[in-house]
Amino acid sequence: MPTLLRTGPYRLYFYSSEPNEPPHVHIDRDDCSAKIWLHDGSVASNLGFSARELNVIQGLVREHRVMLRKGWHDFFGTE
Repeated sequence: MPTLLRTGPYRLYFYSSEPNEPPHVHIDRDDCSAKIWLHDGSVASNLGFSARELNVIQGLVREHRVMLRKGWHDFFGTE
């Protein structure tokens, strides 16, 4: 599980066993977890985050999108 970013209470990472899915990140805080697509920042799944906190998370993904996509493509050797 390569971690791409830690910011505040959040860890943004991806699973090394998901190369056939579109680029995305998983975000964890405590017992909450979400999956965000990198191409448009939309929420693929959410377990426990409030709508307000998901907006914060989506903002983080948008802010760091270039670095997150680079980390994905560098790891999987794509794009």
